[in-house]
Amino acid sequence: MSEETTKYDASNIQVLEGWEAVRKRPGMYVGSTSERGLRHMVFEVADRAVNEVLDGRAASVDVTLTPDGGVCVVDDGPGIPIDETEGADDPGLEALLTQMQAGAGAGGRHDVTLGFCGVGPAVVNALSQRMTAEVRREGVRWVQEYARGVAATPLTEAGTATGSGTTIAFWPDADIFGAAEFSFDGLEERFRELAFLNQGLEISLTDLRRSDESRSVQLRFPGGARDFVAFLDGHEAASAPMDIIAFEHEDPRMAGMMEVAFRWRSCPEERVRSFANSRPTVDGTHTVGFRDGTAAAVTAYAREQGLLTATDPDFGADQIGEGLTAVVSVKLDRPEFEGSTRAVLGNAEVRDCVRQAVQDRLGRWLREDQARAAVVIDWIFQGARRD
Repeated sequence: MSEETTKYDASNIQVLEGWEAVRKRPGMYVGSTSERGLRHMVFEVADRAVNEVLDGRAASVDVTLTPDGGVCVVDDGPGIPIDETEGADDPGLEALLTQMQAGAGAGGRHDVTLGFCGVGPAVVNALSQRMTAEVRREGVRWVQEYARGVAATPLTEAGTATGSGTTIAFWPDADIFGAAEFSFDGLEERFRELAFLNQGLEISLTDLRRSDESRSVQLRFPGGARDFVAFLDGHEAASAPMDIIAFEHEDPRMAGMMEVAFRWRSCPEERVRSFANSRPTVDGTHTVGFRDGTAAAVTAYAREQGLLTATDPDFGADQIGEGLTAVVSVKLDRPEFEGSTRAVLGNAEVRDCVRQAVQDRLGRWLREDQARAAVVIDWIFQGARRD
């Protein structure tokens, strides 16, 4: 290899300024330039609106896929502050939509991040050929338009407003996303999760892209995790030998609260869904604690009933999962995630807190409803023998 081909100096360094870096490498910010990236853009815009509802400043969020390929997100909160002087903690409208946010930290228990990294709506603006904002605040309606990350018009007063709230609409840039389209089902799945995990949240999702195939869903679940388990079981609920065990519990040792719901039904598949601060997780101390707690409760009850002898080993966490449907959700003031994807919860104290709470509730149910407990224990014994 010649010296000329290996030469590397300052002339080889490319400096990207402003939003050019985001548009050059969009996958670094929204995951991909496929449908998955488009879906993440919706979540980045809806993030703020959802948190307005959870903070008690708004009642609902409406998301609409429009006929011209855009997305419109509406909330009925107080309206985004118009300038920096109006809100002590919140950026003004133009700053929010044109300046890169510092990025989502771990967040407290009340801070919900819909997507995987929380880059903010300004990144969505940068990847959109057009974005519009309407703020209804203190009786005045304000509007502004943007293009590819920068303001295209000044913030303009546009008359009086009826009620309050914010509407943000955006149209993804076809030069970046090509012919990719939003998936209604993909958006519905994540918004449904959020509505299950946050009982006060109401989200509507409407698809107007095709006049002959319009769709709309209203997502609100006062039963929380209990409703989630029932949804996961679907028609198989009829085969369940027990009602859903569901509880919420605040534990200061983990600086947070847990919401857990579960039951066994007469089929071999295991469905355990776990979440930390409304973020889906694949594993973590909360799921380990849940499995430890169920195994400990079943073992203790089986010994009380003489179903296990002194020489029989305890049930292992891997032996009680057959036929189990569960939702394990924790909301922590200081969550600690392992890895950049935040898919594994690492808070060590959570394991024992969840284990103890699950063991107490399941143990109580087993002792109080012994007829149905016998059916569940027999099912678990059969599964253990098959293993």
